[in-house]
Amino acid sequence: MNQEILEHIKNSLKKGVRIDGRKPDEIRKVTIETGFLTTAEGSARVKFGDAEVLAGIKMALEKPYPDTPEDGVLMVNSELLPLSNPEFEAGPPSIDSIETARVIDRGIRESKTIDTKALCVEKGEKVWSVAIDIVPINYEGNLIDMGGLAAIAALKTARFPLVKDDGTIDYHERTDKKLDLKKMPIPVTVCKIGDVFIVDPTDEEEKAIDARLTVTSIDDKTLCALQKGGDHPLSETDINDMVELALKKAGELRKALEEVN
Repeated sequence: MNQEILEHIKNSLKKGVRIDGRKPDEIRKVTIETGFLTTAEGSARVKFGDAEVLAGIKMALEKPYPDTPEDGVLMVNSELLPLSNPEFEAGPPSIDSIETARVIDRGIRESKTIDTKALCVEKGEKVWSVAIDIVPINYEGNLIDMGGLAAIAALKTARFPLVKDDGTIDYHERTDKKLDLKKMPIPVTVCKIGDVFIVDPTDEEEKAIDARLTVTSIDDKTLCALQKGGDHPLSETDINDMVELALKKAGELRKALEEVN
């Protein structure tokens, strides 16, 4: 990163303001639109300011894993397309792409958002698989938080496709049956730059962070997952303060999610 920009970011934060004019604990304007992709069983477009992410849900009938014969399958994938940011390259998934998918997956899985046993059609033979694909359209930082919010919004509005009498799926017809979501996990990433904590980092701010902590929680503030990033260590006090800030911001994002039907 350009040293002048780095110093400008740090000097601005010392004055309690960020380079885009926000306060350290301020999230960009959040908008959530569902039903955006007609070829998916559920979808959502989430925007934080100009940053934009899509999440799509695909369902299929598959054979369950041998060690979980009565459980459906949950998969989360993330792809960083070059069209969303010139720094992304085509090819195999990058480390950032893999981390994004795993952190979002862990939050959904550990919170027991989806009752996987309810996805069982025939023990040991046939279960529903639920695949969540997350793709940034305009990358401006904070993909984990945006992707996690988009994933839950898409799951919340997803509908099962029609299963015909011969057992095949008609993806052109959707039923009224929805996924039975037990929890609504929300990830919030708190970043440390110098001695200041910020949320919803931009692309430039992400390059300046010393450390970050992604905190995924449900509505009663129970923690479901934590993911530490960055090269610098965090003290116990740092972690406590970051978790407290993340829980506060999760409440704000949850209000936006509650408006989604």
